Amino acid sequence: MHPDYEMVIGLEIHAQVNSKTKLFSGSSTTFGAEPNTQANIIDLAMPGVLPVLNTEAVDAGIKLGFALKARVNRKSVFSRKNYFYPDLPKGYQITQFELPIVEHGTLTIDFEDGSTKDIGITRMHLEEDAGKSVHDFGDENHSHVDLNRAGTPLMEIVSEPDLRTSEEAGIYVRKMRAILRFLDICDGNMDEGSMRCDVNVSVRKKGVTELGTRCEIKNVNSIRSVVKSIDYEASRQIDVIESGGEIAQQTRLWDEAKGTTRAMRSKEDAHDYRYFSDPDILPLCLTEERIEKIKQAMPELPDEMKARFITEYELTNYDASVLTLSRASASYYERTIEAEEGKKHDPKLCANWVTGELFGALNKMGKDITQSPVSPENLGELVGLIQDKTISGKIAKQVFEEMLETGGAPKKIVEEKGLVQITDVSALDGIVKDIIANNAETVEQYKSGNQRVMGFFVGQVMKQTQGKANPGIVNDLLRQNLQ
Repeated sequence: MHPDYEMVIGLEIHAQVNSKTKLFSGSSTTFGAEPNTQANIIDLAMPGVLPVLNTEAVDAGIKLGFALKARVNRKSVFSRKNYFYPDLPKGYQITQFELPIVEHGTLTIDFEDGSTKDIGITRMHLEEDAGKSVHDFGDENHSHVDLNRAGTPLMEIVSEPDLRTSEEAGIYVRKMRAILRFLDICDGNMDEGSMRCDVNVSVRKKGVTELGTRCEIKNVNSIRSVVKSIDYEASRQIDVIESGGEIAQQTRLWDEAKGTTRAMRSKEDAHDYRYFSDPDILPLCLTEERIEKIKQAMPELPDEMKARFITEYELTNYDASVLTLSRASASYYERTIEAEEGKKHDPKLCANWVTGELFGALNKMGKDITQSPVSPENLGELVGLIQDKTISGKIAKQVFEEMLETGGAPKKIVEEKGLVQITDVSALDGIVKDIIANNAETVEQYKSGNQRVMGFFVGQVMKQTQGKANPGIVNDLLRQNLQ
């Protein structure tokens, strides 16, 4: 990034509502069905059919409005967005324009150093998705249309242009996905297209307040690609400006393989779509009773849970942020803490094992927390064995590897493999004395002030005990015997 420029970034996230049926019809929204098997006469825009609004999608919008600390409009209107969609039969999209269901919210993003930044939310409106065009440029050179997705309910979440770096954008998308998942209104699966992002990027000289000409990168389908596409597009625009050129307002596509954006079409403005209120759909009017009922049923959200984890479990800001990125990981962690008879395992040690060993292993395996071969109860039991000094941290890692492979209980693994930590002071004292007696030269180095050789002695004891010696006892005995 050129040091004289800054980015101005705004994001439009399209989140598919967790609904079994479409926004205006009863067709199924199940992913992966055979092409064109989930589109009925309403989705196909047959003459004489009328849309019926999906109540579940409306409730999802209200929930998200509360989560984003936004205004939930008591009256909103659906409009027709006129545009040629080869994969949307009616030739227009039903969406919300002038009066959306949600406006003027805020999303707070968190950084690793504990600092935060508020990102404005311009609006969230409900709309139907288009179908999918499948292009085959092989021997047949044909394009096919799959209408299974046509009419699927979407929440489009539009941010203010408050983001200034690709890192901030990545954190924003990750946080928004966490909220959607906590509310259980969208699964956030970007691989399957149930959450997609349009990225608006412009650049300007530092100190300039006027916005530059923006380009929109359509349908970016991973957080990694959001970050990479922003960095590339900003650099491209700066190169154009520095070469004396002007930025054309465009819609662009992100090419993951090449790591570049490419022009798709000139960028339209709102008037190009000829919006007007849909005559087939009455205004959506929400009662106070309905809004209050949803408000009272709101679950604990990531920010609230993060604050509780910091206060109740004395976790760092970073650990609390990582653990509350999804309801599944937060639930797993809290189940790990619970021990028998109402007791609790060490919350900090549990957090270290969940965010470190477990997340690292799952990442290598390509699995998420819901697919973990290690149950939270077993991981908590492992932490308990470290706490009561039955096994050392080093042995615990061996046991954990076995748990990953077999899903077995740690106590059983420790017993079967004879991994119980040696805490017998007299037995360890004899081993320490033998090692000191057989390494006179290293002893002299220690007595001459070379404290680093302590690691050599500890290593020798661990070697003789196959890593089972209690490290604390070993260090105490070594210091006593080396004086």
